[in-house]
Amino acid sequence: MKTLPADYLIAHTDGGARGNPGPAGYGVVIHGSSGKKVAALSQYLGRQTNNFAEYQALIAALEYAVAHGPKALKVISDSELMVRQVKGIYKVKDATLRDLHARASQLIRHLDWFQIEHVLRGKNREADELANAAMDQGSGDTRKLTEKAPLKQEFEGIVRGGKIELLEGMLPEGATVQVRLKP
Repeated sequence: MKTLPADYLIAHTDGGARGNPGPAGYGVVIHGSSGKKVAALSQYLGRQTNNFAEYQALIAALEYAVAHGPKALKVISDSELMVRQVKGIYKVKDATLRDLHARASQLIRHLDWFQIEHVLRGKNREADELANAAMDQGSGDTRKLTEKAPLKQEFEGIVRGGKIELLEGMLPEGATVQVRLKP
């Protein structure tokens, strides 16, 4: 997508599962183009696969970029499978991953610029630590604390064809919503 903008976010993402499937979590570290850390995200995902967790990390980074801007994002991941699927090199065969891939693709379309690249695990250490901390917390080991981006609580939308379309922002998958009509 286009040339590198002057202002963009860089997200190191990682997801993991102990047992595959097993207790899973993701970690995302986001820096501005100047190198300053702007967010550290992590979440325990319950019993899931490693690939599921990798996609959830990507989606978390994309949702952050769409909600907070700038709408330009470079993702760095150690998941070769996910990176190649997002780039269209590999097909997405698993039904669950197809849904997650579709969600990621939808979010990418909300950005002005997007790039994704694969790195070896050693170059993704901080995101890996966050993913492991999330798995630790989910399994009852709360020795490590992680930051979580504040979730936006109120969204505006419009009804078209009987469906609500958000005017700005994205809701996390599985979010419970309450609809209130404005006079």
